[in-house]
Amino acid sequence: MRIGIVCPYMWDVPGGVQVHIRDLAEALMEDGHQVQVIAPAGDDASLPPYVTSVGRAVPVPFNGSVARMSFGFLSANRVRRWVREGRFDVLHVHEPFIPSVGLLACWVARGPIVGTFHASYGRSRAFSVASPVITSALEKITARIAVSDAARKTLVEFIGGDAVLIPNGVTVSRYSEAEPLPGWDEGEVIGFLGRMDEPRKGLPVLLEAFTLLAAERPGLRLLIAGPGDAGEVLEKVPARFHDRIGLLGMVSEEDKVRAYHSVDVFCAPNLGGESFGIVLTEAMSAGAAILASDIPAFRKVLDDGQAGALFEAGDAGSLAREAAALLDDPDRRAKLSQEARQAVRKYDWSTVARDVLRVYETVASTAGVEEDDTP
Repeated sequence: MRIGIVCPYMWDVPGGVQVHIRDLAEALMEDGHQVQVIAPAGDDASLPPYVTSVGRAVPVPFNGSVARMSFGFLSANRVRRWVREGRFDVLHVHEPFIPSVGLLACWVARGPIVGTFHASYGRSRAFSVASPVITSALEKITARIAVSDAARKTLVEFIGGDAVLIPNGVTVSRYSEAEPLPGWDEGEVIGFLGRMDEPRKGLPVLLEAFTLLAAERPGLRLLIAGPGDAGEVLEKVPARFHDRIGLLGMVSEEDKVRAYHSVDVFCAPNLGGESFGIVLTEAMSAGAAILASDIPAFRKVLDDGQAGALFEAGDAGSLAREAAALLDDPDRRAKLSQEARQAVRKYDWSTVARDVLRVYETVASTAGVEEDDTP
């Protein structure tokens, strides 16, 4: 099958949707399918051979974060040419109702189109979702996929209709084994992975909890990986604890995996706006003992606390208490690790990609995807 996948966000900027699309594309190719991806990308970005750049994108505040999206006549022309030359059996558009490449693809193509909805929005997004212009594009989607109950709820409430629920995937084997990072294989270590300057990722809550714990636990260290201003992070912690914080910044895929294997407790202190939690499934694949905020998306992925401990979202005191309890109980950490490795199997791409392929096969037709020349 020839499959075209449309990514709305900058390919060379880390993000859950980009990781999802990359892993889905590679899983489908391993299964013998021909896959092409189109996405915004920087001029000097190093892209895999299956990715076509639609050009640079602009940062736009979106859903409590900053998304880098591409929209306009130039991008539309590039998408149109990619669709025409691709001769796809199915077009798979991710996040089709945000103003980026996915929406453009719905406008310029006709034929079997699958839309995947990742995000969960508050009611304040209803006006943009209900826009007649956006609705006209969404009407061309043949089948819908939601990656979580929260994303499906957003779709049902703001657009109508329904969607097949297929969760985000993770390549479990990629994370299952690795050596710890140098210098991080001793003592007590709490880990964090995410954008340091994005409020909804909850790093300030973790920093406050770390300050509470560090005063009583002289061997405790904090390992932080992800983009952001290191100086701003350190400003939130007393100077006497600065030498106990490791700030890795942006890390390679290899070092990210090693980071998961370098911590005693992996913490996801997110405040909300998450519909799934790819970072959790990665950490689960690595067998990390996880401590996460009790937001609905995380609670579901962690089987309501069976595969990872939970604390009250936004409450540094709750985080500190739960972290201390885990650090003091190696047997519980080992049990959570075992439960996490077991629970994450249902999210492996060997299962998830097969479910996505069934949707493709349901909508595929002999006509395939064509350029829409409707005026």
